[in-house]
Amino acid sequence: MPKIVLMMSVSLDGYIEGPDKDISWHTVDAELHQHFNDEIGRLGVLLSGRVMYELMADFWPTADADPEADAVTAEFAGIWRELPKVVYSRTLPRAEWNATVVREIVPEEVVALKEGARGDLWVGGAGVGGEFLRLGLVEELRLYVHPALVGQGTRLFPEGTDIAASLRLIENRVFGNGVVLLRYGTDGGASSDSA
Repeated sequence: MPKIVLMMSVSLDGYIEGPDKDISWHTVDAELHQHFNDEIGRLGVLLSGRVMYELMADFWPTADADPEADAVTAEFAGIWRELPKVVYSRTLPRAEWNATVVREIVPEEVVALKEGARGDLWVGGAGVGGEFLRLGLVEELRLYVHPALVGQGTRLFPEGTDIAASLRLIENRVFGNGVVLLRYGTDGGASSDSA
Protein backbone atom coordinates (compact mmCIF):
# COMPACT_ATOMS: atom_id res chain seq x y z
CA MET A 1 0.00 0.00 0.00
CA PRO A 2 1.42 3.44 -0.88
CA LYS A 3 2.37 5.81 1.94
CA ILE A 4 2.04 9.57 2.30
CA VAL A 5 5.56 10.95 2.66
CA LEU A 6 6.63 14.46 3.65
CA MET A 7 9.99 14.88 1.92
CA MET A 8 11.89 18.16 2.23
CA SER A 9 15.35 19.65 2.26
CA VAL A 10 15.99 21.57 5.46
CA SER A 11 18.87 23.49 7.03
CA LEU A 12 20.39 22.29 10.28
CA ASP A 13 18.43 25.02 12.07
CA GLY A 14 15.10 23.95 10.54
CA TYR A 15 14.53 26.22 7.53
CA ILE A 16 13.40 25.12 4.08
CA GLU A 17 14.36 28.49 2.61
CA GLY A 18 16.16 31.59 3.77
CA PRO A 19 15.08 35.22 3.43
CA ASP A 20 13.61 36.13 0.01
CA LYS A 21 13.05 32.41 -0.69
CA ASP A 22 16.83 31.82 -0.90
CA ILE A 23 17.78 28.15 -1.33
CA SER A 24 21.35 28.75 -2.52
CA TRP A 25 22.54 26.90 0.61
CA HIS A 26 21.02 23.63 -0.69
CA THR A 27 23.94 21.30 -1.34
CA VAL A 28 22.76 19.22 -4.29
CA ASP A 29 25.53 17.44 -6.17
CA ALA A 30 25.30 14.61 -8.73
CA GLU A 31 25.04 11.89 -6.05
CA LEU A 32 22.18 13.56 -4.18
CA HIS A 33 20.38 14.61 -7.36
CA GLN A 34 20.49 11.03 -8.67
CA HIS A 35 19.11 9.86 -5.31
CA PHE A 36 16.22 12.35 -5.68
CA ASN A 37 15.60 11.10 -9.23
CA ASP A 38 15.47 7.51 -8.02
CA GLU A 39 13.17 8.31 -5.07
CA ILE A 40 10.82 10.68 -6.89
CA GLY A 41 10.72 8.44 -9.95
CA ARG A 42 9.08 5.73 -7.82
CA LEU A 43 6.35 8.03 -6.51
CA GLY A 44 2.72 7.88 -7.54
CA VAL A 45 1.62 11.50 -7.00
CA LEU A 46 3.24 14.82 -6.05
CA LEU A 47 1.18 16.91 -3.57
CA SER A 48 2.12 20.54 -3.00
CA GLY A 49 0.86 24.05 -2.54
CA ARG A 50 0.85 26.79 -5.14
CA VAL A 51 4.26 28.22 -4.21
CA MET A 52 6.09 24.89 -4.49
CA TYR A 53 4.27 24.02 -7.73
CA GLU A 54 5.08 27.39 -9.33
CA LEU A 55 8.73 27.12 -8.28
CA MET A 56 9.02 23.70 -9.89
CA ALA A 57 6.93 24.63 -12.97
CA ASP A 58 9.15 27.64 -13.57
CA PHE A 59 12.15 25.44 -14.37
CA TRP A 60 11.55 21.71 -14.75
CA PRO A 61 9.14 21.42 -17.71
CA THR A 62 11.85 22.44 -20.20
CA ALA A 63 15.06 21.87 -18.22
CA ASP A 64 16.05 18.97 -20.47
CA ALA A 65 15.85 21.21 -23.58
CA ASP A 66 18.88 23.18 -22.36
CA PRO A 67 21.96 21.85 -24.21
CA GLU A 68 23.98 22.56 -21.06
CA ALA A 69 21.78 20.28 -18.91
CA ASP A 70 23.58 17.25 -17.54
CA ALA A 71 22.05 13.78 -17.74
CA VAL A 72 20.74 13.81 -14.15
CA THR A 73 18.98 17.16 -14.65
CA ALA A 74 17.48 16.03 -17.95
CA GLU A 75 16.26 12.81 -16.34
CA PHE A 76 14.52 14.71 -13.52
CA ALA A 77 12.77 17.03 -15.99
CA GLY A 78 11.10 14.00 -17.58
CA ILE A 79 10.22 12.50 -14.20
CA TRP A 80 8.63 15.77 -13.02
CA ARG A 81 6.60 16.30 -16.19
CA GLU A 82 5.17 12.78 -16.18
CA LEU A 83 4.21 12.42 -12.52
CA PRO A 84 0.62 13.30 -11.62
CA LYS A 85 0.50 16.39 -9.42
CA VAL A 86 -2.13 17.79 -7.06
CA VAL A 87 -1.74 21.48 -6.28
CA TYR A 88 -3.62 22.71 -3.20
CA SER A 89 -4.52 26.35 -3.81
CA ARG A 90 -7.49 28.64 -3.29
CA THR A 91 -6.11 31.18 -5.79
CA LEU A 92 -4.44 29.29 -8.67
CA PRO A 93 -6.97 29.17 -11.53
CA ARG A 94 -5.37 26.19 -13.29
CA ALA A 95 -2.15 24.19 -13.48
CA GLU A 96 -0.31 22.46 -16.29
CA TRP A 97 2.14 19.60 -16.65
CA ASN A 98 -0.11 16.77 -15.49
CA ALA A 99 -1.38 18.81 -12.53
CA THR A 100 -4.82 19.25 -10.98
CA VAL A 101 -5.77 22.16 -8.73
CA VAL A 102 -7.69 21.23 -5.58
CA ARG A 103 -9.07 23.96 -3.30
CA GLU A 104 -9.05 22.18 0.09
CA ILE A 105 -7.24 19.25 1.74
CA VAL A 106 -10.02 16.77 2.44
CA PRO A 107 -8.68 13.70 4.30
CA GLU A 108 -11.17 11.28 2.70
CA GLU A 109 -10.14 12.46 -0.77
CA VAL A 110 -6.45 12.09 0.10
CA VAL A 111 -7.04 8.53 1.34
CA ALA A 112 -8.91 7.67 -1.88
CA LEU A 113 -6.06 9.16 -3.94
CA LYS A 114 -3.54 7.12 -1.96
CA GLU A 115 -5.49 3.90 -2.43
CA GLY A 116 -5.47 4.39 -6.22
CA ALA A 117 -1.83 5.51 -6.53
CA ARG A 118 0.89 3.40 -8.16
CA GLY A 119 3.45 4.58 -5.58
CA ASP A 120 3.90 6.74 -2.50
CA LEU A 121 2.42 10.23 -2.37
CA TRP A 122 4.99 12.99 -1.84
CA VAL A 123 3.97 16.03 0.18
CA GLY A 124 6.12 19.13 -0.33
CA GLY A 125 6.06 22.62 1.10
CA ALA A 126 5.75 24.00 4.62
CA GLY A 127 2.08 25.02 4.47
CA VAL A 128 0.71 21.86 2.86
CA GLY A 129 3.12 19.67 4.83
CA GLY A 130 2.06 21.25 8.10
CA GLU A 131 -1.62 20.76 7.28
CA PHE A 132 -1.07 17.11 6.33
CA LEU A 133 0.75 16.59 9.64
CA ARG A 134 -2.01 18.36 11.59
CA LEU A 135 -4.61 16.12 9.93
CA GLY A 136 -2.61 12.97 10.79
CA LEU A 137 -2.12 12.08 7.13
CA VAL A 138 1.70 11.88 7.02
CA GLU A 139 3.04 8.36 7.46
CA GLU A 140 6.70 9.04 6.83
CA LEU A 141 9.09 12.00 6.97
CA ARG A 142 12.20 12.12 4.80
CA LEU A 143 14.24 15.10 5.86
CA TYR A 144 17.40 15.97 3.95
CA VAL A 145 19.41 18.03 6.45
CA HIS A 146 21.88 20.28 4.64
CA PRO A 147 25.10 21.41 6.39
CA ALA A 148 24.01 25.04 6.68
CA LEU A 149 22.69 27.44 9.30
CA VAL A 150 20.25 29.86 7.68
CA GLY A 151 19.15 31.90 10.70
CA GLN A 152 15.80 33.07 9.32
CA GLY A 153 13.32 32.40 6.55
CA THR A 154 10.59 29.78 6.22
CA ARG A 155 10.64 27.06 8.86
CA LEU A 156 9.64 23.53 7.96
CA PHE A 157 7.70 23.30 11.23
CA PRO A 158 6.65 26.85 12.19
CA GLU A 159 6.52 27.72 15.87
CA GLY A 160 3.05 27.34 17.32
CA THR A 161 1.97 24.79 14.71
CA ASP A 162 -0.69 22.47 16.09
CA ILE A 163 1.10 19.20 15.27
CA ALA A 164 2.35 16.41 17.45
CA ALA A 165 3.69 13.05 16.37
CA SER A 166 5.77 10.25 17.81
CA LEU A 167 8.47 9.28 15.34
CA ARG A 168 10.56 6.16 14.87
CA LEU A 169 13.81 6.19 12.92
CA ILE A 170 13.64 4.01 9.81
CA GLU A 171 16.87 5.04 8.09
CA ASN A 172 19.70 7.52 8.19
CA ARG A 173 22.21 8.07 5.43
CA VAL A 174 25.11 10.45 4.98
CA PHE A 175 25.82 11.66 1.46
CA GLY A 176 29.30 12.62 0.28
CA ASN A 177 28.42 16.32 0.29
CA GLY A 178 27.49 16.30 4.01
CA VAL A 179 23.71 16.14 3.56
CA VAL A 180 22.10 13.69 5.99
CA LEU A 181 18.85 11.86 5.23
CA LEU A 182 16.73 11.26 8.33
CA ARG A 183 13.79 9.01 7.53
CA TYR A 184 11.10 8.59 10.18
CA GLY A 185 7.83 6.73 10.41
CA THR A 186 4.99 8.48 12.24
CA ASP A 187 2.35 7.24 14.63
CA GLY A 188 -0.29 8.82 12.37
CA GLY A 189 -1.11 7.85 8.87
CA ALA A 190 -3.86 7.77 6.37
CA SER A 191 -5.74 4.55 6.24
CA SER A 192 -9.36 3.84 5.49
CA ASP A 193 -9.94 3.50 9.23
CA SER A 194 -8.21 6.71 10.36
CA ALA A 195 -9.73 9.24 7.98
